[in-house]
Amino acid sequence: MIDWNYILSQIATVAFDILYFGAIIGTIVIIILDNRNPVKTMAWILILLFLPIVGLVFYFFFGRSQRRERIIGQKSYDRLLKKPMAEYLAQDCSEVQYEYSRLIQLFQHTNQAFPFEGNRVAVYTEGYTKLQSLLRELQKAKQHIHMEYYIFEDDAIGRLVRDVLIEKASQGVEVRVIYDDVGCWHVPNRFFEEMRNAGIEVRSFLKVRFPLFTSKVNYRNHRKIVVIDGCVGFVGGMNLAERYMRGFSWGIWRDTHIMLKGKAVHGLQTAFLLDWYFVDRTLITASRYFPKIDSCGSSLVQIVTSEPIGPWKEIMQGLTVAITNAKKYFYMQTPYFLPTEQILAAMQTAALSGVDIRLMLPERADNRITHLGSRSYLADVMQAGVKVYFYKKGFLHSKLMVSDDLLSTVGSTNVDFRSFEHNFEVNAFIYDVNTALEMKEIFLQDQRESTQIFLKNWVKRSWRQKAAESIIRLLAPLL
Repeated sequence: MIDWNYILSQIATVAFDILYFGAIIGTIVIIILDNRNPVKTMAWILILLFLPIVGLVFYFFFGRSQRRERIIGQKSYDRLLKKPMAEYLAQDCSEVQYEYSRLIQLFQHTNQAFPFEGNRVAVYTEGYTKLQSLLRELQKAKQHIHMEYYIFEDDAIGRLVRDVLIEKASQGVEVRVIYDDVGCWHVPNRFFEEMRNAGIEVRSFLKVRFPLFTSKVNYRNHRKIVVIDGCVGFVGGMNLAERYMRGFSWGIWRDTHIMLKGKAVHGLQTAFLLDWYFVDRTLITASRYFPKIDSCGSSLVQIVTSEPIGPWKEIMQGLTVAITNAKKYFYMQTPYFLPTEQILAAMQTAALSGVDIRLMLPERADNRITHLGSRSYLADVMQAGVKVYFYKKGFLHSKLMVSDDLLSTVGSTNVDFRSFEHNFEVNAFIYDVNTALEMKEIFLQDQRESTQIFLKNWVKRSWRQKAAESIIRLLAPLL
């Protein structure tokens, strides 16, 4: 007698095996044909081979590439850039441009980032002064406020800013807000509804909901941008949350943010309006959003953005050029250090050629996994002569870099794969002696609150510590 139950179970088992291994093999083929960075390709293949179920789930959620898509059509983009380009072409050529002509041209070619002269830069290194300045400028708004944050927390700080925005909206000021859906995942919807009910236009960036969850969760808007009346802007590393003011029980929150006044605000405005088009499909190009601005300072500034959509990794490429071009020194602060091969090689090459390369990381971080991965790269850079410092006073979230008493940059970009390849980021690149000297002094002050790490001691870490760091490093391209 034929046991049909047994036969059907065997057929089901074979069919499952075919689908299971077919999915794994098919995913591996897709990854290979995508022509990604070989390091990232091998990381995904290893996960799929040794942890196939976990690997399939992670690839489904986090692995698929979106770089062939476009945010906006070329004609619409040209319309958006018309006014900033006219302002750029009308200004005098600045002598500073020639000091970093390759870097400036790179950003113009890959990012349409115009270098604007005559800007004033104010630097903030702790949350209270940045918040005070932000609230003061918001209160002055007459026409519009554009605000974009990765985290807009429903706490005392978030509610304070929200109430100011509601007040300005009641006065007839146009207010637009973009928040990242993942960064604000746990923020109750009523927080944003109160703003909407007051006439504020609020949009979430790449809302993550099933069944669309898988195509969006990996690409987050990490930018922090505020534009007020088209002539005052804020950009940097600080979100809107209490912890940026109060820090942790074990230390302060050390960060860097800047306020810009001058034509460079056109760059922040362009970045915001491009993101607004992305979330609202409304193209805003009216000239009142790009008012004529007189020179008010000495800084030449480029606002540079990067995103996972498009052919280039603009900020990573720019930092590679900046490190390579450094003649005397290049100092960098970053909370996470999971560098791409290009950045790692640039740092090593510059240090080996005699440039004073210094890297500052937090001694204790808010994410243990990425902190372990960061530590795995330190021997590589110290062997080349890079000086490494651990900031001891609290959590160092600053993304500040300065070079040769002329170039400095502040923004949202961390030195890691996620910022360079997956996130929507923004940095201000500033070509100015006075600003660079101020940034340098900030770094050196933080250095006095830090401990230098020496290679001869670093290699004596326990084998368990080294093993944990090395394992996490295998996943660095995916973190």
